[in-house]
Amino acid sequence: MLDAPDTAVLAVNLGTPETPTAPAVRRYLAEFLSDRRVVAIPPLLWKPLLFGLILPLRSGRSAAKYAQVWLPEGSPLMVYTRRLAQAMQDLMPTLRVRHAMRYGAPALGAELDRLAAEGVRRVVVLPLYPQYSTTTTASIEDQVRDWQPRHPAVTVTLVRDYAVDPEWVAAVADSIRQWWQQHGRGERLVFSFHGIPQRLADAGDPYPQRCEASAQAIAQALGLDDNAWTLTYQSRFGREKWLQPYAEPTLWAMAESGVKRIDVVCPGFATDCLETLEEVALGFTETVAARGAQMRYIPCLNDAPAHALALSRLSIAALA
Repeated sequence: MLDAPDTAVLAVNLGTPETPTAPAVRRYLAEFLSDRRVVAIPPLLWKPLLFGLILPLRSGRSAAKYAQVWLPEGSPLMVYTRRLAQAMQDLMPTLRVRHAMRYGAPALGAELDRLAAEGVRRVVVLPLYPQYSTTTTASIEDQVRDWQPRHPAVTVTLVRDYAVDPEWVAAVADSIRQWWQQHGRGERLVFSFHGIPQRLADAGDPYPQRCEASAQAIAQALGLDDNAWTLTYQSRFGREKWLQPYAEPTLWAMAESGVKRIDVVCPGFATDCLETLEEVALGFTETVAARGAQMRYIPCLNDAPAHALALSRLSIAALA
């Protein structure tokens, strides 16, 4: 595609604990929940609550959840991100393709340092968040902006959003279509995106509009009528109002209204992770079954060839 030995693509995912243990989860959550993009409470008020109450209570519970989905090679998010980066490297052999995490290891800053030390002069930073949000992509952008002045010889280009990129949309739609061919099609398709607090959307975060655009584009690619699919949001934390409709209560309502087979897909996640595998594939499936219906989870794109190709072409376009 491009002969550029001084150019690199850095695919950046959210992050993951190194092991499914309480100490490792505590270290990971401490970094994640200390990001002001994630929790906007002033540190003087937030840090005592975080370290004195939330981490001691949440670390052990979260570690048990991670243990349920942990793969022989490690955390699903890490395993699939690494495989995806390798698949992209195979498609772009004259570039350097690496992966990094915003929180945890391999750290974004350290990977940028390593590329600069290797003589790389152009880097495309590709956040593995299809839909832009101030809570995710902007946090990566912050770190890149802090890093850049120390390395003026390196040009960094950030891919901010690919919510309606045609090749990515086609890859998601094809994955759903192939899953239906193997398992049969449910009565309804539910898109479940990670939620954010409603106050962030009210303040101008474009994330809900980007999620809606993705869902619309994928549904259109599948040829679905409006009454055949539903958009929802999952993974809310705390007591404040988050984006609605909430995923699990929506699924319950469908089951209780007589819908017997529901398919759920999570196109806001590039790779499967705790939120898709434990929360959705295990948790939602169980609670929907208790209400007399069957919920089937359609996996993320992960390291599928169509996913690697779409992101590789997106990266090349960013260099133009």
